[in-house]
Amino acid sequence: MEMLIPILVPIFCGCILPIMIVWLNNRRRIIENNSRTQIVLAAMEKNPGMDIDEMLKKMAPKQKLLKEKLLAKLLWGCITLLLGVGLAIFCLCTSFGGGMTPSNLWFSGFMSTIMIAVGIAFLINYFIGKKMLAKEIEAEQNKLSAQA
Repeated sequence: MEMLIPILVPIFCGCILPIMIVWLNNRRRIIENNSRTQIVLAAMEKNPGMDIDEMLKKMAPKQKLLKEKLLAKLLWGCITLLLGVGLAIFCLCTSFGGGMTPSNLWFSGFMSTIMIAVGIAFLINYFIGKKMLAKEIEAEQNKLSAQA
């Protein structure tokens, strides 16, 4: 039994958990779509002259603005970069103080490098996207202020 646990945990984390997440996400979307459909059908039965297109536009899930998407990239870039730097500092401290096997130390250093690289990639994506999408973001802001 003790030999089985180190084999089952990576299988669960690498295979079963992602499949369950995708399945639950798809199931949630299907339920949302079915409930929207039932609402539209009920509205059509009660009021046949109703403008269905306008009602569907009002019921549609709200799309994120470009600015919100860019800010999410900035947030995740800062989080992963800081976590990577923190892990790198931890690796340096443990390498000088001892207390960790060389293979674990190497793995932690490798993971910190990956996290730093992902954080930098998110930040680069944010700054380039901000520069390239400046006109579109301004147009969205003007559109929102005109609607309000």
